[in-house]
Formats: sequence, structure tokens, C-alpha cells
Amino acid sequence: MEEFFFDFVSRSAYRVKGKLLAMGSIMSEINLKDFFVPNYILSLGSEVERVSHPPVCPVIVFINSKSGGQLGGELLVRYRSLLNKNQVFDLGESLPDKVLHRLYHNLGMLKDKGDLLAVHIEKNLKLIVAGGDGTASWLLGVVSDMRLPHPPKIATVPLGTGNNLHFSFGWGKKNPGTDRESVELFLSQVRSAKEMKIDSWHILMRMRSPKEGSSDSIASLELPHCLHAFHQDGWHLFRGGFWNYFSIGMDAQVSYAFHSERKLNPENFKNQLTNQKAYLKIACKQGWFVSPLCHPPSRNIANLAAVKIMRREGIWEDLVIPSSMRSIICLNLPSFSGGLDPWGDPSKNKLHDSDLTPPYVDDGLIEIVGFRNAWHGLVLLAPNGHGTRLGQARRVHFEFHKGAINHTYMRIDGEPWKQPLSVEDDKVVIEISHSGRVDMLANLPCRAKSVHDPSSTHNYGNRDYYINRDDKFAEEHVVVKKFGAASTFKFVDDRDIVHYHQ
Repeated sequence: MEEFFFDFVSRSAYRVKGKLLAMGSIMSEINLKDFFVPNYILSLGSEVERVSHPPVCPVIVFINSKSGGQLGGELLVRYRSLLNKNQVFDLGESLPDKVLHRLYHNLGMLKDKGDLLAVHIEKNLKLIVAGGDGTASWLLGVVSDMRLPHPPKIATVPLGTGNNLHFSFGWGKKNPGTDRESVELFLSQVRSAKEMKIDSWHILMRMRSPKEGSSDSIASLELPHCLHAFHQDGWHLFRGGFWNYFSIGMDAQVSYAFHSERKLNPENFKNQLTNQKAYLKIACKQGWFVSPLCHPPSRNIANLAAVKIMRREGIWEDLVIPSSMRSIICLNLPSFSGGLDPWGDPSKNKLHDSDLTPPYVDDGLIEIVGFRNAWHGLVLLAPNGHGTRLGQARRVHFEFHKGAINHTYMRIDGEPWKQPLSVEDDKVVIEISHSGRVDMLANLPCRAKSVHDPSSTHNYGNRDYYINRDDKFAEEHVVVKKFGAASTFKFVDDRDIVHYHQ
């Protein structure tokens, strides 16, 4: 009912007591100066402007103009017409790391000169990111990588197909309106949004380079924005991270087929509803609904890899994966595949669930869920439906069996890729571990749950242990490695996985 209400009021007009009232009337109190950033803040050398109205909620807006069919471009034009056009950036033209590094350099220079507005803007700055899950993750990675003393909080505008990250924090999953009233309503929600933290997770994959053609196969990979490949001492290393999920198996295979088709025929993917129908059609073609016929058991997760998890620092234990699982998802947020919740709310009355907790987004734990096929996934549509809960962990370790398969499909926060696997020498190893937290903005209704929220009805005994250990873990690993415009995380030392290859 709440979701319906928010969808309803996002239209350009609504009825009250039989009268049609323009939404502009309920937005009359919004002052666009509250969100304005002057040019001299954005670009050093510009003439200093006298600002009579300090912005209550200064924003920098990043829009993926290619997302949402034509909506991304329309939204770009609308924001530039309402705000200073120089504080609104097209991600197709401006890389966010360069924009933010320049902005914070300017703020630092101005603060040194005693500019009080620069101090105010740095303290209160918020980012608006319009795009799909991949775009949102890209910006989260950039902010995480900058490691600012006062990092900006981030609000997201859903312009993708799944929009799982947006939905988790109350920003909806349907593409927004691009009219003035809809944008002003969103700005007012950003101004009043509450702050929440979200766990970030880094991923490290290591595989021996093939004896022949080692460079070409890796160089040609189209990796997600937040994943980077490089070659070192006869090894291929892949580093990156995520905030919502990392998955392996048939769900990623279907997603890869969808993205490949959309890249080849972009004219057929111009709106969210069309995209969702196309996704379902491709899932059928890929055999996700008739997996036993199209997906041999040899490709099931248990036959491909052994999985270990760490629930307590330094203690690894085997994760039991049923032989029928064709997909495994390491999930941080309560939204997957367009708003479905694979983890649900574990029942303390069930023996299997007695040691499990709700999916808090800032507890340093990641949920691991398995699926057999698409029919299994349809269980999520039922009340209290969920996937097969496999466990929760601070770290997850995958070790692919030598020669089991020459490639598999993986997906990070909505971005899939086809990952080659070594079949000649050592086993392929993937390790996921906690890597700090980033600040988000949450709107109502917000599905994400925080261990720091006193209104939460859930609690569990070892919560402080996890939180405190995560902070200590972050302090112990101080080496920062950067690998491009979307470099994201503070990575653990390579030695953490060396013993698996001895």
C-alpha cells in the first residue's frame, strides 16, 4: 500500500475531495536555492559569488543519460534547467572520480582562504545518482575509494531494469517522472532523507595464466565498473567489490544473455516494462525453467567449487551446498531481481534458522542463498518465501575444482560477465571479505535494516562482536591499491590467499 501511494503521488497531478490539484501546489514550499552549488565552488578561477541563501542541501547530480531508454537524457535536461547546469553531470561525458576529486580540491583551497560557504557545502553535500544498479555501485565505489573525512551521502534515482539498491533504500524500483514536479518532489525527499550505512564487500579472484594466449582472453573481458583485471607473476588477478550481491551460476548466465542482446539491439530495449519482458523471454530460452534438460548437473555449484565461510575471525568452515543448486548468491541487501528478497526473515522456531539473523545491511555479515531453477525462484513471490538459506559469513572462499569447467558466469550488482577459468594448472580461487561501510540516504518506505536502528525489532547476541571486529580488521589492512576510474576498495594483502595454493 505504501509503495502504491508513492507511485501515485509521483504523477503530475492527484485528486483530493473530488478536485484536481496540480502537484506544483504541494511543492510550493520547495526552494531550489536549497540545492544550489555556485560556479566558483565547482571551478577555481570563477568569480566569487555572493550567496544570500546558503544551500541547506547542496547536491551534485550524476546521470547516466543512456539508462532508462530516453528517460536518462530527459532527466539530465530537467535537472540542468532547475539547478546550476554545472552541478549536473552526464556520466557518458564526465567520470565521477575526476569530478569529485576536482570538487574536493576546490573546497580545500577555498577553506584554506577562510571561505565559510565552502566549509558549509563540504559538511552538507549530498550526491544524487541516476541510473541502474551498476551505475549506483560505480558511484559508491568512487566515494569509498576517496576516503574523505566528510564523505557525501548518496541518494539514487532508479533508471535500470532491476534497481535493487534503489528499492532497498526506499527510492523505488520504477523509472521516475522527468517533469518538474516529479524532480522537485525527489529533491525534497533527498533533503529530508535519513542517513544509513551500508557494508561494502571486496572480491579477489586469482587464477594461473594459461600457457598460451594468456593476455588476450583477459584483456577482451568486459568486466563490471567495479572489477579490475591485471597480470602479475604468471597469475591473473581480479579485484573489485560490491554492495548488493555477487552471484555465480545460471542467474548470471541469463543476465549475461540479456545484456548481450541489449548491446546488439539497443532499439528493442527502450523502457523498463519491455526490458523485464525480454528478460523473462531470455530466461526461458536459456532453460532456466527446464534446467535439468538444458543445464547438466556437472555445472551445478557443488560440482564446480568447494566453498568455505568465516563467521569468526580466523576460523574457516565448510559450507554445505545441496547438489541441486545451480546458482549461489552472496547477498548484502534485501532486494534481488527487481525487488525480491531471497533471504527473508529467518524463524527462530526452526532449528535450521536458529543461528541466522535478519539481513542487516551494516552488520559485517553477508547472506548466502542458493537456487535450483526459476521455479524455485518463484517461491519468492509468495508471502514469507525465500531461497535456500546456506549461511552467513564475514568472509567467503570459493575454490573451483581443477578442470571442472573452462568458464562460468558471474554477476556483481546487476552487471554480468563471462569469466574464463583455468583448466591447466592450479585451481581458481575467489575470496570475498568485508571492506568497511559507505553512507547512503534512505527514503520511506525503506526495506534495508540497520543494527544501529533502535526502532528495529530484531537483535542478536554477538552483534557487537561483529561490528567491533570489522573496525579492527579495517585498521589492520592499511594498504590501498587503485586500479582505474572506479577503483573502489581497500584490499587485503595477497598473502591472505597464498596458502590455498600451496
